[in-house]
Amino acid sequence: MIDKLNVYKQADSPLPTKNRLWPLYGAGLENLGRNGELISVALPQPKADELLIRHDAVGLCFSDIKVIRAGNNHPRIYRDMAKEPVVLGHEVSMTVVAVGENLLDQYQVGDRFIIQADVFVDDIGYAYGYEIQGGLSQYNIIDQRVLAGDHGNYLIPIQPQTGYAEAALTEPWACVIATYQLGYRTGLKPGGTAWIIGVSDTQDLAYTISAGLNRESHPARLLLSSIPPALEDWIRQRVRGLGVKVIKVPNLSAPPVEEVDDIVILGADADLVELVSPYLAKYGVCAVVSDDPFDRPLQVDIGRIHYNRWVFVGGSDLDLTLAYSKVPVRSTLKSGGTLWFVGAGGPMGRMHVQRAIQLADGPRTILCTDVSDVRLQDLRDSFAQEAAEKEIEFICLNPMQQDTYQVGLDRFTERGFDDIIVLAPVAPVIVEAAGYLASHGVMNVFAGLPRGSMVTIDLNDAIFRGVRIIGHSASTIDDLRLMLKQAEHGELSPNRSVAAVGSLEAARDGFDAVQTALFPGKVVIYPQIKFFPLTPLPELREKLPSVYALLNRGREWTVEAEEEFLRLMLA
Repeated sequence: MIDKLNVYKQADSPLPTKNRLWPLYGAGLENLGRNGELISVALPQPKADELLIRHDAVGLCFSDIKVIRAGNNHPRIYRDMAKEPVVLGHEVSMTVVAVGENLLDQYQVGDRFIIQADVFVDDIGYAYGYEIQGGLSQYNIIDQRVLAGDHGNYLIPIQPQTGYAEAALTEPWACVIATYQLGYRTGLKPGGTAWIIGVSDTQDLAYTISAGLNRESHPARLLLSSIPPALEDWIRQRVRGLGVKVIKVPNLSAPPVEEVDDIVILGADADLVELVSPYLAKYGVCAVVSDDPFDRPLQVDIGRIHYNRWVFVGGSDLDLTLAYSKVPVRSTLKSGGTLWFVGAGGPMGRMHVQRAIQLADGPRTILCTDVSDVRLQDLRDSFAQEAAEKEIEFICLNPMQQDTYQVGLDRFTERGFDDIIVLAPVAPVIVEAAGYLASHGVMNVFAGLPRGSMVTIDLNDAIFRGVRIIGHSASTIDDLRLMLKQAEHGELSPNRSVAAVGSLEAARDGFDAVQTALFPGKVVIYPQIKFFPLTPLPELREKLPSVYALLNRGREWTVEAEEEFLRLMLA
């Protein structure tokens, strides 16, 4: 008997004449496909410098839902979707099925890849599953935008034994990994634009800058507003001959530039911080140097902390450099510390929890909160035993059950949390959680609110307690390579994130499930099988018992279960 799976892996069978796919013609699920159905188009043929690939598995992501909701208003979509529809799906694994003649010495049929979705050419984004047709199609052309973009080749080869879903889900896992590898400056940006602003009651203080104003490292421009005369004279002498352009800015509401990399404020003036912080560039730092506290909490753009990687630092030392470097921004989890995952029960939250438990030198206490008892119970079922075996205290609380929730949090009121990871994009939740940060604690806003989303934060904690609030979005190709390496070496298992599987026809139901948070884990679509409905893994016990028998503990997807699934379901 022919083993359909082996034939499939070889990828050298005759190709179909049609390509089945889900086009999105505009905002709303009603614009997915035609009359609620996928469509068939002619199978594309690769040109000399192109590849034809087969999509093997695609994970559905909440980022896809954002495109469905926004349509043409989505920032990554540059075209009229009604005329040129988008095909979603950026969490993909793929196999080469045809090679253009100019690429025959580099690729062959059967080569397997994942893709770094954030494709850039000449600094313009052509993200896979956005501007480039994505994984909710059986086949696709890979052109030179992917093969020779700004960062080189965006395809990353995978090992033959790696599972299809396992490979596809390295993309969201790479975003998780990247969260804990963020780097932040410990001084003024070399070659950047810095703006130093004084307030009236700090004019007599003897400020200095111990690093970042020398021949090896200095900004290209220094904007100065109302700083002490002694500091201005010292700065001008220090940068003489370095080519630094020094500009006096009398009107804080109209600086001569649109963006600045560093804003250093000498004094705790809440109105001033709120006025000038919107001028921060991407990766910008606002440093507040003060002996005195702010007289009120501040309005801070939490959306730009997430998407633009802004950070607010501070200190009371007269050396301005120490506001950056005395308490460097930490993105790694504190070894042996206390950790709170806010909104832990969703697909991305589960990845964060899994990683924290599996860390060799991870936290000793993990609190998971979520508004769904079902999701919390699934977290317990999935991870509580593993946490106990590593002597990690593992706590799950539902904020909707106010009494038990508050009692559970009360024990952390005095000590606080060393790390808080926010996976619920809800401004009041972020504000509440920030109040529980320990001294030198870090909050990472992983779930993104739109730019311009303002929250009220006590920045005195940044000055006097070394608290840092950071944010993160997406990942790099190096993050994806690292995640794939960890998956293929058994250090992390993306398959544990799978909650439901289905054929290409099931993609619409899959999106419904994602936006209604139906499942605690990921929905994975297999574009090459037909007419298999969206099915949560426990239901495979009745539908496909031989596949269910190969799940881990009857609840976790495995490479063996996937192979049996494909043997049964491939045409």
